[in-house]
Amino acid sequence: MTDEREAPPLPGRAVIEQRWSRACFLHWRVDPGTLAPMLPPGTHPDVFDGSAWVGLVPFVLSEFRFLPLPPVPLVGSFVEINVRTYAVDAEGRRGVVFRTLEAEHLLPVLGARALFGLPYRWARAGVREDGPLIEYRSRRHTRAAEATRIRVRRSGTSVDTPLSRFLTARWGFHEQHLGRTIWAANTHEPWPLVEASVDTLDDDLVADAGFRGLAGRQPDSVLAMPARHPGFRTRFSAARPIGRH
Repeated sequence: MTDEREAPPLPGRAVIEQRWSRACFLHWRVDPGTLAPMLPPGTHPDVFDGSAWVGLVPFVLSEFRFLPLPPVPLVGSFVEINVRTYAVDAEGRRGVVFRTLEAEHLLPVLGARALFGLPYRWARAGVREDGPLIEYRSRRHTRAAEATRIRVRRSGTSVDTPLSRFLTARWGFHEQHLGRTIWAANTHEPWPLVEASVDTLDDDLVADAGFRGLAGRQPDSVLAMPARHPGFRTRFSAARPIGRH
């Protein structure tokens, strides 16, 4: 079940490893009916308390590598910001569905597109911290130059609730790639989370992902990793078409 804090074993060998840190999770409730047409075939909206959920999730990615090779040189640490929602397939696998993903470095962008079909966008992005405050900025390398500014205030109050697990304890993702729906599992330690609040949000990404007007209201849930947390490594197995083992 997705609301379990511990990840299940990967169904096969890991092919990608990376470190995640400084994550923030902004989420809004949406009507499941409006979300269903956006999901990969063979999946349907995963709901909590009668609602589907849309997330805006910035974090820092580092130590990216294709296993068993060492970390990809010259990549280092970079910001990723994704707009995502949640789906479940006929086998009960509950995972993330990415609508868009912003990333600074072109090589991981091209690699993730080729391996998984993920909708990455190449962007100029950065992060800045000042005590409990953390601020992310991003602007795409496109003519429209879609951008975001996310400023979150982290508290010292730990969170571990059914909703926080539903929104963050996701052990894989669904994606439509090369004409079929795939599932790619991942594994990592449980998310350390604290309560947080939005200080500033000036965002184009949520609307660009198909959810116009959503970012104009306060999120229904705001969570973050604690300040100064070192992050953790996560590993992904190879993608598999749903319905196959």
